[in-house]
Amino acid sequence: NNYRFETNAVRSQTKRTDFREHSSPLYLTSSFTFDTAEQGRDIFSGEDDGYLYSRFSNPTCDEFVNKMCLLEEAEAGIATATGMAAIFVTFASLLEKGDHIIASKSIFGNSLNVIQKILPRWGIEHTLVDINKQDEWEKAVQPNSRMLFYETPANPALDLVDIQKATDLCQSHNLIHCVDNCFSTPYLQKPLLFGADLSIHSATKFIDGQGRVLGGVILGKEQFVEKTYEFLRRTGPSLSPFNAWILSKSLETLAIRMDKHCENALHIAKHLNNHKEISFVTYPFLESYPQIELAKKQMKLGGGVVSFDLLGGTDRGSKFLNALQMCSLTANLGDTRTIATHPASTTHSKLSELEREEVGITNGLVRISAGLEHIEDILEDIENAIRLSK
Repeated sequence: NNYRFETNAVRSQTKRTDFREHSSPLYLTSSFTFDTAEQGRDIFSGEDDGYLYSRFSNPTCDEFVNKMCLLEEAEAGIATATGMAAIFVTFASLLEKGDHIIASKSIFGNSLNVIQKILPRWGIEHTLVDINKQDEWEKAVQPNSRMLFYETPANPALDLVDIQKATDLCQSHNLIHCVDNCFSTPYLQKPLLFGADLSIHSATKFIDGQGRVLGGVILGKEQFVEKTYEFLRRTGPSLSPFNAWILSKSLETLAIRMDKHCENALHIAKHLNNHKEISFVTYPFLESYPQIELAKKQMKLGGGVVSFDLLGGTDRGSKFLNALQMCSLTANLGDTRTIATHPASTTHSKLSELEREEVGITNGLVRISAGLEHIEDILEDIENAIRLSK
């Protein structure tokens, strides 16, 4: 269709039933009936595309996936129980014993754990590359290299990968090009339009946007998505219909919410930039951001996350979090409520100090997921916590 992003987010839904409902129904059922034994046989054999079992497919889950495909301009997609399930399914379905994966060091701790601890049990090798030395990534390519995986913007230091340059690398070496697009959502960034094969989301974050449910999505080229679907169908990390219903409804307000998240995040970044108690601030659309031109090329806005280094290291970071009165302390992000996280002691605590330093996680780094509260209330809480943490 010719509808724009916001219209697709609101108007794409399952076919209306005979009850003429205006809002999409929730199909809370584990299985679906057959009108005849022959119909059941045809559905099992794939000759009929009717619904069979909610581990395989469900109208509510399909609505969410179809809407995500429209918004990200993807050929196909599947939904999973969590964002980590989406990442694991991608690796497990597309990599085999003897394969080699190239991954950025600057990725979520659990993603790194899967690559370093679980995949080697299956005979899958890996090489980690520096996100800030993309020109050197080709050196990591081996004869058995099969996939390139990275986040952009990366969690939590917010470094960027040039997606088009990564596409050129993947195409020249026949690598599957996978991008974790969680921080941006389809509203801010569409890696597939820059040549990526797959775009992966933790729908738990900004897509839900209110800290309610878990979910994940794999979007991209049909030839790869089909393999992830077969793995999911056999092993079962499927998204529940209830969570899919929540996430589909959430997409209706994604554009409005992301506009405000980004507006508040930019205000926070500008306010803290050059602050005497802060050594640096990182935000993709901040004028002092080293990759701002790349950010504006790839992203509609700068995103809802800001990172800054508080002078005083780990102790100061802990005192800052404890002094916050309004902002929430949790490891999640992408909520209506502003969230503060100290990555060195939480999300990336399993990494050594040297490993954290290599990906830009200093001991005093604080990650702020900007919520939808009034910006002055957010800034007052942050400023007060900075003062009390001295």
